[in-house]
Amino acid sequence: MRGAVIHAPGDVRFETLDDPKILHPTDAIIRTAVTCVCGSDLWPYRGLEPTGDPHPMGHEYVGFVEEVGSAVTSVQPGQFVVGSFATSDNTCANCRNGFQSNCLHREFMSTCQADYVRIPNAQGTLVATDENPDERFWPGLLAVSDVMGTGWWAADAAEVEPGSTVVVVGDGAVGLCAIIAANEMGAERIIAMSRHEPRQKLALEFGATDIVTERGDEGVARVKDLTGGIGADSVLECVGTAQAMQQAVRAARPGGNVGFVGVPHEVAVDGQELFFSHVGLRGGPAPVRRYLPDLIGRVLTGRIDPGKVFDLTLPLEQVADGYQAMDERRAIKTLLTP
Repeated sequence: MRGAVIHAPGDVRFETLDDPKILHPTDAIIRTAVTCVCGSDLWPYRGLEPTGDPHPMGHEYVGFVEEVGSAVTSVQPGQFVVGSFATSDNTCANCRNGFQSNCLHREFMSTCQADYVRIPNAQGTLVATDENPDERFWPGLLAVSDVMGTGWWAADAAEVEPGSTVVVVGDGAVGLCAIIAANEMGAERIIAMSRHEPRQKLALEFGATDIVTERGDEGVARVKDLTGGIGADSVLECVGTAQAMQQAVRAARPGGNVGFVGVPHEVAVDGQELFFSHVGLRGGPAPVRRYLPDLIGRVLTGRIDPGKVFDLTLPLEQVADGYQAMDERRAIKTLLTP
């Protein structure tokens, strides 16, 4: 088969790879319908995470089941399935508590920008659609496997409630999907922090009511101006930088909550500031599997369309161009078609 391999910062290649095989009875093999480049893939691409030896890339996927291990009964060959970037057995104590991304048998997906993918823990990870969906739904279902599920977790972790005021820090695919989530949860006001006009337009389409272009202390001051000097009920941090986290905590009102889902890089939280702020923090890798049935239904009924975050579509063989376009902010998110 063919797939993406990162060799060094800025060096992603499309190469011939070994076909995946069933290694454990709990595995499945899927044929990729569509896959994509994630914003978090840019951390190693930009040299902000170590690359190490050349290795495959990608953790978002939807596709058709080709083969299942002997312990997999929940899906069968020929079915269209959606999974999570973090696999889970969906039966351990952490899974039963709703945190499948902290499953005791968790494995993070890392080989999905390819023609075929082995899915560990397939029994608990994969959710089949009732029928094979029309191709127009594939981008939205692909978004559910990570960025939509992660945006939903940001809103859930920050306890977004009907009638509340929400701030979304970050205008990448996760931040934009977090706006969808906040809107679906009934937020009355959604303040999107964005400096990029195409992303601002999509944010408004997804349900944002206000756009704030300032960052850092100026951004916090602007949020306070918009909220009568108090701050937001919920802040969704969807970036992962120190500035974004600080901005999120300071933009929340006393007693408000921050849901942080951007993978932290050089983030440190000031304990004294947090203590006296009365702001609650919750985050981590999104328990996407918890939300899959609900989000799949919302996409297939047309209630939400997170697939709109894909503003560049390329054949899988041009995956390197997809990375470059996102790195240069010429694309929000790149859809790859095998």
